[in-house]
Amino acid sequence: MSLLENWRVKAYGDGTNDQEKEALWKNYFQIEKGIYEKLLADVTTVESGTVSALAEKFGTTVEIMTGFLDGINDSLKEANPIETMDEDTEVKLAIDPEKLYYNMVEAKATWLYGLPEWDSILTEERRKELYKQQKASGTIRKEKKIGRNDPCPCGSGKKYKHCCGRNA
Repeated sequence: MSLLENWRVKAYGDGTNDQEKEALWKNYFQIEKGIYEKLLADVTTVESGTVSALAEKFGTTVEIMTGFLDGINDSLKEANPIETMDEDTEVKLAIDPEKLYYNMVEAKATWLYGLPEWDSILTEERRKELYKQQKASGTIRKEKKIGRNDPCPCGSGKKYKHCCGRNA
């Protein structure tokens, strides 16, 4: 079983009871916040190394680092081979700040997109734009249906049922 499969079974699967999962996620979120604080302090530096070396560098386990890599993968300029990685797989953390912020908002991770480190990366205006963009992406807008007796939208002046609605 790959590192990612092991992580997903433990974090989401049936192999762990609810109390263990709650403890795992509580611990994970604390460590995740710490890693992001370090990464966001200097987004121009691309962290890279093996999975185990990065886990050691950020003071965590390979298992937690695997979960972190799974979570950040969609926010990187170049995705890592997370499905097949093992402890010796080389990975790079070349962050796309706008994508990362957007994905944090999507995940409702207020403890991450609210970090003060964002102040020096994205302007407050840009963060508001990304926030609104993400929130709007999940909103389903239903167009107003044209009634048969409404004026035809083609501009003919006829009722819809006698014009374009005749063929519908």
